[in-house]
Amino acid sequence: MTELYDGPVIDPHHHLWDLSLERHPWLQKARGSGEEMVFGSLAPILRNYGIDDYRADAARQNVIATVHVEAGWSVTYPLEESRWLDGLDRSSGVAHRYIARVPLDGPDAMRLLEAEAANPNVVGIRDILSWHPDAAKSFAPRPNRMGDPAWRAGLAHATRLGLVFDLMLYPWQMDEALELVRAFPQTLFVLNHGGSPTDRTEDGLALWRRGLRALGNEPNMRLKISDLVAYDNNWTLESLRPVIEHCLDCFGPARAMFASDFPVAGLHASFDEVYRVFRTVASQLSLDEQRALFFATANETYRLGIADPAKIRSGCHI
Repeated sequence: MTELYDGPVIDPHHHLWDLSLERHPWLQKARGSGEEMVFGSLAPILRNYGIDDYRADAARQNVIATVHVEAGWSVTYPLEESRWLDGLDRSSGVAHRYIARVPLDGPDAMRLLEAEAANPNVVGIRDILSWHPDAAKSFAPRPNRMGDPAWRAGLAHATRLGLVFDLMLYPWQMDEALELVRAFPQTLFVLNHGGSPTDRTEDGLALWRRGLRALGNEPNMRLKISDLVAYDNNWTLESLRPVIEHCLDCFGPARAMFASDFPVAGLHASFDEVYRVFRTVASQLSLDEQRALFFATANETYRLGIADPAKIRSGCHI
């Protein structure tokens, strides 16, 4: 079929920030030096990005709720980001729930995890693992953290507290991630950004495809298809289509979800362009499969408990 999804959307991955707080070192550094990161120049997003800014970007996409993912808030000020979000007017559904930042191998990890888990708005943790030998492309402080006993102890505690773990890494780390995912069968892992297919060479994409296939075979894995334009700056619908289709082939709609990664994805595409690609590629699927990708998988994964308005109208509830 070729019917574009027009139902309610949950965006399970975006960021908000107030640069006047001086709590985001990566943005402060780029603002001061003009240095580029893996995404290229950050100049267009070196401004405050609040709920109203997000709502303006997403205004035409029927987004009814979102999950805010930690935005690199300084670890010098733990717990502050969640408390800052708590103080915003979230009545529109933006930042309905949060993925918080806790370094799992930090000296105070257990206490911080317990404090975040005590906040009913926090549903998960992200501790970025994407390491690259080129410091400009690295998000993690060191390699091989997934095998560190101290880091794993933090992950085990997060799991006991019922928190989802958002997994961000590079494709060459997928073998290490596969071992981790199998070692923690009770943890629900959500792989960010389609597994970050940064290397667009034939060998690089083959490595990504193999690694994603292996991770997709694990029942405790979910996938966010998000910010693919960061890895394909000269993107077209036809260049993104095979990447999205491989994601869906590996995970299926019931374990995958579309997400914006705004404002970061805005460096390379508008919100409407991102979701136009999602809707166009997904139009070949059934409406139930499309509803999973745009709404139901995120709703279930992050325990949002949001009723689907379309099903309420038909007399059904989710």
